Amino acid sequence: MKLKFDSNLDYQTEAVNAVTDLFKGQNSMHQYFTVTGQATLNSTQGIGNKIDISNEDILENLRNVQSYHKLAPSETLSSLDFNIEMETGTGKTYVYLKTIFELNNKYDFTKFIIVVPSVAIKEGVNKTIEITKEHFKGLYDNVIYDHFVYDSSKLEQVRNFAVNSNIQIMIINIDAFNKSFKDPSKEIKANIIHREQDKLSGYRPIDLIAETNPIVIIDEPQSVMGGKGEEAISYLNPLCTLRYSATHKEIQNLIYKLDAVDASEMELVKQIEVAGFESEGYHNETYLKLISTNNKSGSISAKIEIDANVKGSIKRKTVTVKQGSDLSESKLSNREIYNGYVVDEIYCEEGNEYVTFTQKDEILTIGKVFGDVDDLKLKKAQIHKTIEEHLDKELTFAKMGKKIKVLSLFFIDKVANYRQYDSDGNPVKGPYAEIFEEEYKKVIQKPKYSTLYNYVDLDRLAEEVHNGYFSIDKNGKVKDTKETKTGKIKIYRDDESAFNLIMKDKEKLLSFDTPLKFIFSHSALREGWDNPNVFQICTLNETNSTMKKRQEIGRGLRLCVNQDGERIHDKTVNTLTIMANESYEDFAKNLQKEIEDETGIKFGTIQEDAFAHISWINKKGVEEPLGKQHSLDIFKYFKYKKYINAKGKIQEALKVAVRDGTVEVPEDYAQIREEIVKVVEKPTKGLKIRDVNKRRQVKLKEGILNNEEFKLFWDKIKHKTTYSVEFDSEELISKCIKVMQDRLNIQSPKLLYTKSGLTIEASGVNYNENGIISTAYSEEDEIALPDIVKYLQNETDLTRKTIVRILIESDTLNQFKKNPQEYMQETAKLINKVMSELIVDGIKYTKTDDAYSQELFKNEELFGYLEKNLVEANHSVYDYIIYDSENEKTFAERLDNDPDVKLFAKLPSWFKIKTPIGNYNPDWAVMLDEGYEEKMYFVVETKGTIEYHGNRPKEEYKIECGKKHFAALGNDVKFTESNSYENFKKNIES
Repeated sequence: MKLKFDSNLDYQTEAVNAVTDLFKGQNSMHQYFTVTGQATLNSTQGIGNKIDISNEDILENLRNVQSYHKLAPSETLSSLDFNIEMETGTGKTYVYLKTIFELNNKYDFTKFIIVVPSVAIKEGVNKTIEITKEHFKGLYDNVIYDHFVYDSSKLEQVRNFAVNSNIQIMIINIDAFNKSFKDPSKEIKANIIHREQDKLSGYRPIDLIAETNPIVIIDEPQSVMGGKGEEAISYLNPLCTLRYSATHKEIQNLIYKLDAVDASEMELVKQIEVAGFESEGYHNETYLKLISTNNKSGSISAKIEIDANVKGSIKRKTVTVKQGSDLSESKLSNREIYNGYVVDEIYCEEGNEYVTFTQKDEILTIGKVFGDVDDLKLKKAQIHKTIEEHLDKELTFAKMGKKIKVLSLFFIDKVANYRQYDSDGNPVKGPYAEIFEEEYKKVIQKPKYSTLYNYVDLDRLAEEVHNGYFSIDKNGKVKDTKETKTGKIKIYRDDESAFNLIMKDKEKLLSFDTPLKFIFSHSALREGWDNPNVFQICTLNETNSTMKKRQEIGRGLRLCVNQDGERIHDKTVNTLTIMANESYEDFAKNLQKEIEDETGIKFGTIQEDAFAHISWINKKGVEEPLGKQHSLDIFKYFKYKKYINAKGKIQEALKVAVRDGTVEVPEDYAQIREEIVKVVEKPTKGLKIRDVNKRRQVKLKEGILNNEEFKLFWDKIKHKTTYSVEFDSEELISKCIKVMQDRLNIQSPKLLYTKSGLTIEASGVNYNENGIISTAYSEEDEIALPDIVKYLQNETDLTRKTIVRILIESDTLNQFKKNPQEYMQETAKLINKVMSELIVDGIKYTKTDDAYSQELFKNEELFGYLEKNLVEANHSVYDYIIYDSENEKTFAERLDNDPDVKLFAKLPSWFKIKTPIGNYNPDWAVMLDEGYEEKMYFVVETKGTIEYHGNRPKEEYKIECGKKHFAALGNDVKFTESNSYENFKKNIES
């Protein structure tokens, strides 16, 4: 099978545009340089990127991009380094590859370098480029491009990179060019890229690369830029750097932000649920678990978890001990079972921490547990439940008719636990492999799974469905992958084999033709690869691991694909189950802490610059972003109102005010109150983590479904429609002409002359910010004019005749000569906006005989989580309502408790209305009875569920189409919008 890629995902398009819009006003051009061949006469022309807009222009573009994406605006432009934050699993690699092609398409940039921190990510990027080749060639008119992984033994690739005029993409590991840049005494130790090469006529490879002025894309900059990373990047002489990560440590100029909370709320990644394992009642032995050691502040101590006697009950608690501490003392455990456990040595070296006792043999290491459930039994339980969860998902997908391959991933820290070798060197099963096959045979024999594997040899099947991906040594044997103390993989050539295999088999694993479904991998191989159809992840580590929960879930966050390689955007399908060896609460707490530590998200906290991006009309009547000072004013006001504490922590008063719609803002900022409230809504929410124990299946109420009144109601709304669009072409032309005349203001590309007085003071070299700035040169008469009519035809689908008329009668073609590319882009945007408005205004729906059958309710399997997204319902076709927001929850509860409501239903996801801008799914179907002279039927859109995302024009257009659809059905069904239940009832009674 081949993976298919969608080029029309809005959030990815916005991430691409955030970069390309930085260079608005840039013309298509190159710079040239001479590359001498091995023979003196054999010289070649090198080709590089060139920028012809000023830093002032880029700063203006940057602030516009930041304003659009609601980010705090950059005050100055100290460097052309730009940050793009994208949560794991949302297609970061695809986005920056598409950005490469867009930058080439718009500005003719051709030289790109992707810098990665590890072999794993290098292999992942290379694989993505390979599998997207057909996709991007289709999007960009069979554009010619070369890509290669830098190899110091193939330096001819570097020369080709420098002289080739087509798009060139180099992938390089930071370790290949971060050693001994210019010290001749260390020439032998220097990376080959920094040494003079006969093959390159005495050039250093790095010099050839630098001449091209490449756009440098840094994948995971927090890992690349450590040590000498920043200096190494500077030797590439980048035109700019684009830094992509979910966890930036340093922010230069942030231009796009899609964090963990955004990705979860927008359903761009799988939902997460956790199945935890927690012992209970194991207090008959000496329980010991080392949590941490500490040698700071001049004293050495350790934290140990023990079972203590607290007021007659045994409670598990963490105590702090020093050398000589007796665990049996009353202030520690207060239990005789700990007699003799006197702390002897506390060793604090990172990665090798341990504690020993004077009279006991136990050596405590972090993560190793004594006196609790036998470790192998815990592993068996984890494996058993993972198999069950896996098969349950297969069964559910089969009933839903979804052709989706289910994969489960086990992380282990010792390869020998899965695969061993006998005395003759033949591979044999390790303990985890044996446990897996035993448990698989037990689980698969349950009658409910019989439809999955009828008449199959279960012994053979158990062997076929699991396998391992490990590093392979020179003798062909699997081996452990080593890590540094900080958790970085120690890469040897042997280890690359594991990554190559994982990448090569990525698509193969997604096919039903491959029986392999359960994958065992070394926990060190945790970055740079994932598989969209991993639905279960189970960590079977024996000892402490540096593996973080975000890395763990990152292998399975991506939305799944079906057998046609198509991405499935269905939240009822996309759930990732984590088999944790700790409680659900502990996993959720630790994951949230990691997100806060790594991403800067502070759940329940407002930052001082949180409002800086909001656009307002200042006292001079000029529209601009608030900026940091005005944002601080609002922050201080919120402290005064006791909405937040001194550190920005949200207090109960603000939660109540947001819920009730009574948030107060300073009088000077009343004009932007709505935008301020939207900002404070987000940090009140945490990342949604689901508890498996609270999962419930939503059941259909056959009595209500088959009720004659519901059948009558369904008959009124079930019919589908077709639409046609009519609009007056003269109106289109006149509106386009007017908007172009009002909105177009194209400026010529220019070279700025700047002059400023410098002063050398104790504080450093300073300059006068009020220096002279003037235009030294304009290229208005120098620019070749492209075929604008052809461009606008492709962008708008209008006829050549219509486009020519709009252009001529708008009387704006003089601006086209100033900056052709910007003029074409802005004109296309304005025309498309006018067209969207006219299409919705001119749409006409016609009722058809085709309809949504009531039987479709029976084909849908729904699951939700108590206290998370389920509310019980007595008057609906389902026993529970799955809600997506607090507003929907409240609306459902009010519907269910309103005596006037005879019955209601949240309309299923398959109930879709076709519109020219995508399918539309309304929220509620409601039948009112008592208190009214006759039954009344409503389809309701609860606007509060979409206002959080800004209620963009595209959503408003869909709602307008929905109104016209139901108007075409007739049948006394009224379509209404409401942001609260009170408004819904008022609209009925008015």
